[in-house]
Parts: sequence; C-alpha cells; structure tokens
Amino acid sequence: MPKNSLQDLYVDELRDLYNAETQLVKALPKMAKASGNEQLREAFEEHLRQTSEHVSRLEQIFDQLGEKASGKKCLGMEGLVKEGSETMKEDYSKDVKDAAIIGAAQRVEHYEMAGYGTARAFAELLGEEEHVRLLERTLEEEKQADEKLTQLAGEINPQAAQGRASAGSTEGRTTTKARRAA
Repeated sequence: MPKNSLQDLYVDELRDLYNAETQLVKALPKMAKASGNEQLREAFEEHLRQTSEHVSRLEQIFDQLGEKASGKKCLGMEGLVKEGSETMKEDYSKDVKDAAIIGAAQRVEHYEMAGYGTARAFAELLGEEEHVRLLERTLEEEKQADEKLTQLAGEINPQAAQGRASAGSTEGRTTTKARRAA
C-alpha cells in the first residue's frame, strides 16, 4: 500500500532517526576511547548520555503515535559511522587523530540536525505540539554538541598543525615518494 500522507513520511523520518541514534549509542564509546584529548573524550561521553535521552524521546513519540519504536535502517548514519571508524584506525599522531575524529563527529551532528529539523517541521504541520517540543529539545542538544566540537577543534586543530610543522617536511616528502614508488 503506497504511503500518501505526511504522517507516513513523518513516521518514516522518526524511524530513520531512531536507527541513527541507536547506531550512535554503539559508536560514541569507541570515539571516546580513541580520543587522545581528555576534553574531547568527556564531550563524547556526555553526548552518549544525551543520545540515550534522544532515543528515549523518540520512543515517547512512537508511543504517543501508537507506533512500535523501531528503526528503519539509516544508511546515511551507517556510512558516517563507518567513515568515522576508518578514521580512528588511521595511524595519525594523537592531535591529528583527534582533529580527524572531530571532523567525523561534526559530519554526524550536521546529519542529525538536518533530520531533527525535518521531523520537527513535519510535527508542526501535523499539529503534534508535544512532539515539536521533544524534537526541538533534541535539536538544540545536537547544536550544542556541534558547538562544543567546534570549540574543541579551535584548540586541537592548531596543535595538529604544529605537529605537522615540527615533524618536518622531509618526512612528508619521503612518505609521498615512497607511495609514488609503490
């Protein structure tokens, strides 16, 4: 049966967000563990606590809609999590790895902000005021997490840049030459 209503689309969007958040519940502890910077690790641990609350809020919305709280495979988040996982496996110095992890985490935050903004707009159109409130609260927390990552990047990225300069340009040329020869 075709889905012809905004309500159907809204529920699909909620299912996508639910799956995205449950993927993050598994990914955030790995990001925290891979972080070399204590403040970055703490930011991921705090966002894990918030992400668990995001899951609970979505479950609340599903309950109010009389829908089963289940996810629709979120391929976008799956790709972002996979990219982040590959980044954490790279043989970067501590500061460079932290800069890379921040970049991966901000891509996740921006994806979530887009999803929650869409769901909130649908809830407004459907007259679901309680859902709007819950979704807006989560959206604000996602924005705060992104702002925290931006703040940390302002401290960590210059350290990563200094590491590059102090490692010397000879090492970089040797690595590039070795790759070309391979």
